[in-house]
Amino acid sequence: MTAHADVIDLAQRMIRRPSRAGIDDYGPVLGVLEDWLAGHGLPCRRLHGGKGDAVGLLIEVAGGRPGPWWALDACVDTAPYGDESAWSFAPDCGEIVDGWLRGRGAADSKLAAAMFCGIAAELHGRADALRGGLAVLLDVDEHTGGFGGARAYLADPEAVRPAGVMIGYPGLGEVVVGGRGLWRATIAVHAASGHSGSRRRAPGAVSRAAHLVRLLEEAELPDAQGGFPLSPKLTVTSCHGGQGFSVVPGLCELGVDIRTTPGFGARDAERLVREAVSELDVRVPAPRPTTITPVAAWPSYRLAEGQEPAAALLTAAAREGLTVRPKTAGPSNIGNLLAGEGIPATAGFGVRYEGLHGVDERACLGDLPAVHAVYRRAVLSLLGSS
Repeated sequence: MTAHADVIDLAQRMIRRPSRAGIDDYGPVLGVLEDWLAGHGLPCRRLHGGKGDAVGLLIEVAGGRPGPWWALDACVDTAPYGDESAWSFAPDCGEIVDGWLRGRGAADSKLAAAMFCGIAAELHGRADALRGGLAVLLDVDEHTGGFGGARAYLADPEAVRPAGVMIGYPGLGEVVVGGRGLWRATIAVHAASGHSGSRRRAPGAVSRAAHLVRLLEEAELPDAQGGFPLSPKLTVTSCHGGQGFSVVPGLCELGVDIRTTPGFGARDAERLVREAVSELDVRVPAPRPTTITPVAAWPSYRLAEGQEPAAALLTAAAREGLTVRPKTAGPSNIGNLLAGEGIPATAGFGVRYEGLHGVDERACLGDLPAVHAVYRRAVLSLLGSS
């Protein structure tokens, strides 16, 4: 079996082991990987979260000479299937049709995980010539948003801290070298509850929450600044309150997601929300003040021109004849978590795809040889063996 055929076969077997975040047991998909790695003589170990549950699989290839370690990262948990009746093929089929690998996780990111396993297997056989080492992290707590695999890897006292990470999200024309950060919070809007038919005219919590939504969405955000190409963005993502028709609700909870930038960070985002909440409580008073509970905050980041590992990946792409540009992404990703730890990361370069997180997800296998060659060349360059 050729190297690419071996990679594709592994990806197919993983797709046929459903691993939807928060839905499926991750044991079967991890077992597929462990069996493949054992068959190729590659040691690996599971990483565990705070509750003892498996959150990832770690492969380590130590070089024979001193130097920094680098990491490849791909998730093997997936988004849910959504409406399965809308799919034109089974979400766990793993079939190849017209050069496209079909099924949930084909694009995000089981094909990349298989490819990274293939690179690790090759380097394991020539490790004495390498400087530093290569880690391959296969995360099964990515689509939950918890990023438990990455957190466990960084917290593992036995693992060497990487000098940089390349994350195998798909997309052929770009290397993602940065992304907006985020600040998220839940907001509890209160009011006096009562009967909807009473003479009292005081607004309920849902009405007060609607007023707050308008204040938040009308708040002015700065434009893009300096070398960071994106501007911040505020979105009210959830609204929960009220029950039935005859009760004036006393509580309504909002979810707010603010994408941050170097010029508008987490403190700015929190200040904006607190100012809107203060204005609400003055304009539309209630028996209890509105409360804000921050949920998460990640910094924005952008790698400098020439900074590793982006430079190695972009150079490798050019040498393989690909036209690839650096990109700063709007959505946040594991790269933001790593940036908060001071670890530079690329967060996307891979095969073309369709249906990511939607219906009929598939990945273009015709791109695999070039993408595989780029990552292989980049890794060998970073490990001093190009």
